[in-house]
Amino acid sequence: MEDLIKELKTKIIDSLNLDGVTPGDIDENAPLFGDEGLGLDSIDVLELIVLLERDYGIRLSNPAEGKPVLKSIAVMAEYINAHRTK
Repeated sequence: MEDLIKELKTKIIDSLNLDGVTPGDIDENAPLFGDEGLGLDSIDVLELIVLLERDYGIRLSNPAEGKPVLKSIAVMAEYINAHRTK
């Protein structure tokens, strides 16, 4: 699970072009959206949904469905671990 969390951090940084952010800067338990954690927005949700489908074979039909899955990197990793097809 730890390797998947590190991988996710790197992929999120790359996918969202988070310049100046390193995997070590990201707390895997911090919220991804809002004022805490990474402070991502609704556009970023779409990017993360694409990442899940492209890299892990996980299809989320809409952003609202993804909200609980995208709560934090740790939650994403648990979901990927349980549902990945790639």
